[in-house]
Amino acid sequence: MSGLKIVAIVLIIGGVLALVFGGFTYTKDRSETQIGPLELAVEDKESVNVPVWAGVGAIIVGGLILVSAGRKP
Repeated sequence: MSGLKIVAIVLIIGGVLALVFGGFTYTKDRSETQIGPLELAVEDKESVNVPVWAGVGAIIVGGLILVSAGRKP
């Protein structure tokens, strides 16, 4: 399988996941301190929303690459 087909498949899968989940959340460590035996840590939950147009665009571009990579020169 060529590298171009792999990129196309990754784009299609990423686009489908973006449409299904609409985004993702991750935890970011903001600060951490230790005072004697007491340890304090602050974590923020960050959320990233993926626009619908980006998911649809990734599927379309991945499909176009897959179709063009499948043609024989």
